[in-house]
Amino acid sequence: MRIVLGSDHAGYEMKCNLVTYVSGLGHEVLDVGTNSTAAVDYPDFAEAVGMAVRGRQADRGILICGSGVGASVAANKIPGIRAGVCHDTYSAHQGVEHDDLNVLVLGSRVIGTELARELVRNFLAATFSGEERHVRRLAKVKNLENRFLAVHPKS
Repeated sequence: MRIVLGSDHAGYEMKCNLVTYVSGLGHEVLDVGTNSTAAVDYPDFAEAVGMAVRGRQADRGILICGSGVGASVAANKIPGIRAGVCHDTYSAHQGVEHDDLNVLVLGSRVIGTELARELVRNFLAATFSGEERHVRRLAKVKNLENRFLAVHPKS
């Protein structure tokens, strides 16, 4: 798989570690920054990761900020992005299996490197189940997004 990784300054060190880890798992990696611990704004990197997934330059994304919350909020503003903050292994794989999660968001100030690696491994190994109930629910999510975009195209 092609995996895009991005972070703000708070997630920079974890991102660097995960770039190496994800490459070591045999995936192609696209690193969209940031490239230092100098203060930057997480929405810029949420957009970079989300647009790479939306534009099919990557199959999935991994996004890191201090808590994971802000980056998740920002990434979910991009149509077609289903980003989730996951700090436990169940959510990391279940989010893909049930909700077709395409961006994993991590909080570098919440979890450590080893747990981050475990979450990434679970996220990347999971596949959408395709079960009728999950397909039905995901279609409702997509419909909600499309209805809002049709009514508010410039929001």
